[in-house]
Amino acid sequence: MLNGLWLGFFLTAAASAAWRWLVGGEAEVFAAMVQALFAMAKLAVEVMVLLFGTLTLWLGFLRIAEQAGLVNWLARLLSPLLCRLMPQVPPGHPALGLITLNFAANALGLDNAATPIGLKAMRSLQELNPSPTVASNAQVLFLVLNASALTLLPVSIFMYRAQQGAADPTLVFLPILLANAAGTLVALLAVAAVQRLKLWDPVVLAYLVPGALLMGGFMALLAGLSATALAALSSLLGNLTMFGIVLLFLLAGALRRVPVYEAFVDGAKEGFEVARNLLPYLVAMLCAVGVLRASGALDLALDGLRKLVALAGWDTRFVDAMPTALVKPFSGSAARALLLEAMQSQGVDSFAALLAATVQGSTETTFYVLAVYFGAVGIQRARHAVPCAVLADVAGILASIGVCYWFFG
Repeated sequence: MLNGLWLGFFLTAAASAAWRWLVGGEAEVFAAMVQALFAMAKLAVEVMVLLFGTLTLWLGFLRIAEQAGLVNWLARLLSPLLCRLMPQVPPGHPALGLITLNFAANALGLDNAATPIGLKAMRSLQELNPSPTVASNAQVLFLVLNASALTLLPVSIFMYRAQQGAADPTLVFLPILLANAAGTLVALLAVAAVQRLKLWDPVVLAYLVPGALLMGGFMALLAGLSATALAALSSLLGNLTMFGIVLLFLLAGALRRVPVYEAFVDGAKEGFEVARNLLPYLVAMLCAVGVLRASGALDLALDGLRKLVALAGWDTRFVDAMPTALVKPFSGSAARALLLEAMQSQGVDSFAALLAATVQGSTETTFYVLAVYFGAVGIQRARHAVPCAVLADVAGILASIGVCYWFFG
């Protein structure tokens, strides 16, 4: 799938450039495409410099949290809920701890750290699967929730915004949180409906109702604020949450007598390795998207969509963020490249760039996750995993659009 998508970008760019040259007489389009190749390759390296530091930093802090027992505590806290949602998994099974750790990594925005943990969790669930080639209910639920996992701290989005010169990288904190919550809720309800999970179980309600009330009250509080006040509050909460989590990890490590410096360095080494392996993929996708934009194909497609939206009488500002939204379910690296391209072409704090960042932070690479997680354990029949995950993606995208109009006008 990724091979076809990447090749399609170049072939589409070639067709568009040929049309502009032969019909429009714009021979300079080829120079622009070649220039875009080198410019995007340079941008990929610049992004990677900051990505090295970001992943190294957060995986270092995450290692302190692991050794301080915070992850195990979180696993015990969520175990009663997971046991109700996954009745096929025995209490105390290692899969529950791995699932919790995966959710924790996703919550911190550490997508690349969450993947290896998630694969271990899927293998652990496969040990309980009576039909090795057919996804079990527990595996479907885990995959769908993983593909829409609530992100408390979208560190990578903040990093991309900082690299592109945003005055306040955390400005999209609340929009991402709200849109992501909507997608996660839809994911849970969709799977629960198919699997006939008893969400009205007292234990499940004890977890879900307070969270729903807290989110509802929070949104009611936000409803009375202006767009300027919402943006300021999002910035404040984003920075407070980020530093608060760092302080929590350090204090917990100190209280449990964890050698915090050595633990941080040990985890940071893993972050360095993870970041290093991403550079080829980032160069590949950024160059493909750069050529597509320079050829005029992307602008032509967006102009067509913009005209259809205008005919319907809707505001058209969200259209420029739609490439990120449409590509994200298929490829995280392609969506990342389109997000960076939107920041460069539209401005890092433009409505389109803010919306693209929100979509990037509130949705997941559904088909990539499906292929990797199920492929790793030999699952051939995904059952209801795909429609439930896609439904969550659609909910996340629509919520992102609505929330960004609410916050940024």
